[in-house]
Amino acid sequence: MYAKCEEYHVPVLLQETVDGLDIRSGGIYADLTFGGGGHSREILRRLKGSGHLYSFDQDEDAMKNASELEGEGNFTFVRSNFRFLKNWMLYYGHEQVDGILADLGVSSHHLDEEERGFSFRFDAPLDMRMNRKASLNAERIVAEYSEEQLADIFYLYGELKNSRRIAAAIVKARQQKPITTTTELVEVLKPLMARDSKPAKAYDREKKDLARVFQALRIEVNGEMVALRQMLGAATEILKPGGRLSVLTYHSLEDRMVKNVIRAGNAEGKVETDVFGRSDAPLEAVNRSVITPSIEEQESNPRSRSAKLRVARKREL
Repeated sequence: MYAKCEEYHVPVLLQETVDGLDIRSGGIYADLTFGGGGHSREILRRLKGSGHLYSFDQDEDAMKNASELEGEGNFTFVRSNFRFLKNWMLYYGHEQVDGILADLGVSSHHLDEEERGFSFRFDAPLDMRMNRKASLNAERIVAEYSEEQLADIFYLYGELKNSRRIAAAIVKARQQKPITTTTELVEVLKPLMARDSKPAKAYDREKKDLARVFQALRIEVNGEMVALRQMLGAATEILKPGGRLSVLTYHSLEDRMVKNVIRAGNAEGKVETDVFGRSDAPLEAVNRSVITPSIEEQESNPRSRSAKLRVARKREL
């Protein structure tokens, strides 16, 4: 029996994220990260008449969660990476949509499922694949990437200042024996983790640094930043004038790219203007400042503590 939504993944900023879509009862919407289905169910609750929701996810567990909604006439599950958003919408006959929602990052389900290898809390195979049919996993990266490639990953995707030392330690250790589990990787990394004079602070900093290493590997395994760039480009194209984009991010890399696309129309944040000096960006921010969870939500749902919600509107023609 598959896990229920609240067991699989507790949706963050549920009302705020769906409110950001400003749902029109007969509109066409896409939830790009179905997961446990929390956001999708709330969207469906607000849809009426000819409204339709297309929910994307590449994980087979999410597909099981979606099975109970398959009988709904206004719901379609798409088992695919959200980078193919535009292709699938065209396949289903929609050149434009009224709203797009994306809850980025890794779900609580993935972190809690020991054998998936997303967390250093468990002794598990180095996997980290969102799509378990994919050929690249974390074990292959640790075993086959060059020292320079590893250093780049940890610096770019983990924002670790000692990325070169971490990469060198991995390469040295794998020459002695293969690194195949999360525990084996942690043992290699622990001597390099930041220390503090106070044991409690040292432990917290060590956990944060380990989390960044695992984050970097996960992003590389799943091609997350490339997929996000492609998705945001597609979303910008297919939103109707006045349509909404509602995106939850969990780390600075995601948030920076989303912010840049909303502000400038591109992932790099390069602002271009017309002959009158007006921005050519196709989107405009709905919320002046980023929306974050309340203290109460952060306490009840630890995953929400790093969440940031950005909502944008497609400019009218």
